[in-house]
Amino acid sequence: MRIALVAVAAVAAIVAAAAPAGAEAAGAWRHGIIEAKSDAGIFLMVTHGFAEKQGVKLDISQFKSDAVGLKALIAGEVDSYEGALTGTLVAASHGVDVRLLGCHWPGLPHGIFVRGAINAVPDLKGKIIAISSPFSLPDVLAAAVLAKYGVPSAEVRFVNMGADVDRYKALVAGLVDATVISGEYAPLAAKAGVKLLIPGRDVLPEYMRVCLWTTGKALAAHRDEAIRFVAAEMAALRYALSHRDETLALTRKITGAKPDDPRPAYIYDDAVRSRSVDPDVAIPMSKILWMEDLLVKQGNLTHPLDPTSFIEPEIRATALARLGK
Repeated sequence: MRIALVAVAAVAAIVAAAAPAGAEAAGAWRHGIIEAKSDAGIFLMVTHGFAEKQGVKLDISQFKSDAVGLKALIAGEVDSYEGALTGTLVAASHGVDVRLLGCHWPGLPHGIFVRGAINAVPDLKGKIIAISSPFSLPDVLAAAVLAKYGVPSAEVRFVNMGADVDRYKALVAGLVDATVISGEYAPLAAKAGVKLLIPGRDVLPEYMRVCLWTTGKALAAHRDEAIRFVAAEMAALRYALSHRDETLALTRKITGAKPDDPRPAYIYDDAVRSRSVDPDVAIPMSKILWMEDLLVKQGNLTHPLDPTSFIEPEIRATALARLGK
């Protein structure tokens, strides 16, 4: 198993619990995720015996943003990737071959963080806001917040600036006035001279953070591996959500976080408390339609799409049956 950008050491207890003797011979599946951060133990628990137990050999690559992951998926460099519905739906509207397998982290932990004398959204007028690439979560969330509070986007300056950690560092250094980043930075904010202005879920309660995407081409060639992969994700998420200490230990192992770093525990407890993670990897149709309407309002889509044109519910259903649920 190869994981690009970081080396993940085995956690013996997790492997023992997840991969009993006699696990099936593995078929290959290449998966892409957004660069590991303080929720890595949840996202990467699947690499610790759960994939092997389901008979799939995972090859995981990490990307700075889901926009980069989408490009890798389209190019055939990965068989699936984890990303928001935003850019992927825009791609689907242009005829790109993308298929939704299910959404495992539908909750939104992100928010707008600011520095200086910014105490309300209207104070963002004339300020610099760091986002990621167009159609990404930071881009869509920032636009939605400004629209809700009547701030014309033309009255702020947007800059594209990498991953969460890059945008956070830019904010702390005073290079930008505001940014959209994960709520995991909340426990560090005060000491760094920044603060959470508004949680994203207060503005976009139906926004889905991360879903599993593949292509029709990948399914045609490796349908069985896709089913096994989704089943492995489900089993791993169930384990992660019920084993806090092991999940936090895995996060620290992956990210190199120190024992006194509050972020892994903060984001884990927030995810459990808010039920932001769905171990059944559901396909919530009402939220998909809501997301489409949002993208139409923001001008990213010209019209809503027919969800049946890009969802693959049979993969999820078969994966659930494989796990006996």
